[in-house]
Amino acid sequence: MFRFSIDDLEWILRFSPNFHLDEDIKQAIINSIRLIGKEILAYSHGDSFIIMNDRVGLIVFHVEKIPSHILTVSNVVSMNRFYVLEHMTITPYKKNG
Repeated sequence: MFRFSIDDLEWILRFSPNFHLDEDIKQAIINSIRLIGKEILAYSHGDSFIIMNDRVGLIVFHVEKIPSHILTVSNVVSMNRFYVLEHMTITPYKKNG
């Protein structure tokens, strides 16, 4: 669990107990939150959003504002589990470059 502030609001960033993340992955997630900053304030209680991080994959966040301001990392999906649906065919995602 980590604490951070946006405008005078104290937030808590917590990680779902349903999965284990290494400390370096947690740090990459914390850095992503620092970059998004004040945009978090636009989300309502109960909303979710995703950050795509080249190193981590898709990071799914859940926003709580009642009774406290909490962001929960509810899931992380690594890029090797991405798929693309095109023309009724599903293929593994391949990053360009």
